[in-house]
Amino acid sequence: MRKIVYSISMSLDGFMEGPDREIDWHLVDDELHYYFNEQLAATGAFLTGRVTHELMAGFWPTADRDPANAGPMAEFAVIWRNMPKYVYSRTLERADWNTTVVHDVVADEVRALKAQPGGDLVLGGADLAASFAALGLIDEYWIYVHPVLIGRGRPALPTSEGRTALRLAGSRTFGSGVVELRYERAGKPSQG
Repeated sequence: MRKIVYSISMSLDGFMEGPDREIDWHLVDDELHYYFNEQLAATGAFLTGRVTHELMAGFWPTADRDPANAGPMAEFAVIWRNMPKYVYSRTLERADWNTTVVHDVVADEVRALKAQPGGDLVLGGADLAASFAALGLIDEYWIYVHPVLIGRGRPALPTSEGRTALRLAGSRTFGSGVVELRYERAGKPSQG
């Protein structure tokens, strides 16, 4: 069965974006971007909320046409275009670029999606992650900690009423100082 993976970049003090939605402090150099591409190309679909989807759809569909975006950015543009996408939105009626609109997070529907063949499902966006976490639907957390303190902003990890036991499944340090921490829910077997 496929896994739901919440993948998020965050500051050392736990924020995914600054108070004005800024992410200019993300240190995504070529090494990290190629690594992201390798990881994401092996997955089966992207699951995002409307805001994240619209930000991505506003840039990635044609990013590889700009010579300034050569290398890993052009490579990711192809990955993003070709990847099946599910956007969770109560207001969006349709979306382009290989995207299915889903209006509500329904646990049985998500489990049915997980049961389909293919690679793991990558979850993006704090609000959507909170909805998935509340239903116990996140199997792994891929956290990319950037070596910066931004002081305030939007928390990267969902809060919940209960405790979720995790175990470290792997880690990696990049030349930029970004550290990848991979956690899986305790009790789930490690794969890979």
